[in-house]
Amino acid sequence: MKKNRILIGLIQIMKRIFDIFFAFILICIFLIPAILITLVLFLISEGDPIYWSDRVGINNKLFRMPKFRTMQINTPVVATHLLKNPSHYCTPIGSFLRKSSLDELPQLWSILRGDMSFVGPRPALFNQFDLIDLRTKLGVHKLLPGLTGLAQINGRDKLSVSEKVTLDASYLKQKNFWLDIKILCKTINGIIRSKGISH
Repeated sequence: MKKNRILIGLIQIMKRIFDIFFAFILICIFLIPAILITLVLFLISEGDPIYWSDRVGINNKLFRMPKFRTMQINTPVVATHLLKNPSHYCTPIGSFLRKSSLDELPQLWSILRGDMSFVGPRPALFNQFDLIDLRTKLGVHKLLPGLTGLAQINGRDKLSVSEKVTLDASYLKQKNFWLDIKILCKTINGIIRSKGISH
């Protein structure tokens, strides 16, 4: 038992080091594009270019997660797939930012802060009670939320809540460094193909 705890602790430390190192590299690479996106959003849409939402983190603790604004300021605070007409609420470049996943760039800050990891269950909105309850029941709430995860590479917006949580629970049981690398590679491929993003 003691050896297992030490091994788990070492894996967590390695994952944290990887998160910080990789986040720093990506910030350097995407700094200029991020500045340009901020300027464009400032000019063409109302509200702050970066939108902060209350999300559920590890052990169901709330944290503030940043994204580039893709929706207008009067958009209801619900998951995008629950909106009757999501396109109606998009900013002029909102759909492009979502399909390219460029709207997620500010979350590199959340990774540096330790609120998120690169791989893990996507952080639920504070009011997605069905998702939160099911994750808690299966122990998924003990994981640090991620920029991407098994659900992101297996359907994303097309999955039901139960399907997403089933994949999250599967990740919880088999998580390891090589699985994380595999998920990241498939995520990059999915971004290039805009796979699984409905709006």
